[in-house]
Amino acid sequence: MDIIRRNTDYALRAMVNLAINYGNGLVSSKAISLQEKIPYQLTCKLMQKLHNAKLISSTMGPKGGFELSQKPDKISLLEIIEAIQEPLCLNRCIISHFKCPNKRKCLIRPKLEELQDYIGNYLKNLTLADIVKSHQEEKSKAKNERLSNGK
Repeated sequence: MDIIRRNTDYALRAMVNLAINYGNGLVSSKAISLQEKIPYQLTCKLMQKLHNAKLISSTMGPKGGFELSQKPDKISLLEIIEAIQEPLCLNRCIISHFKCPNKRKCLIRPKLEELQDYIGNYLKNLTLADIVKSHQEEKSKAKNERLSNGK
């Protein structure tokens, strides 16, 4: 079972696209669909969910499109994930309302809770700006390698 579902992966890619284009104007759902290789109808549905979560804003019309509602460094991956799917959960025993008969004597649960907390905190502190920065550093590194190999 995937922890991050396919639709969530698509939404993350769409949001990174908007982060890369931040400050350069609106991006259409068609452009996002083509650039990120996401089915168009699904892109529209995901953009609606992200808009409802107030992570993006939209402008209607022929020159309309989407943009981030905040700077990329203010939007965490956890916010995006939770806008598309329910909060991440490694195992149902971690859910507070789940009544596990082994809860008190389980040796695994405390470690799963630690891992759950680690993942949650990591995603909460990882922003779109971090992803864009990593992308730009990788592009720069690849370009420098090409230049040094070409000499």
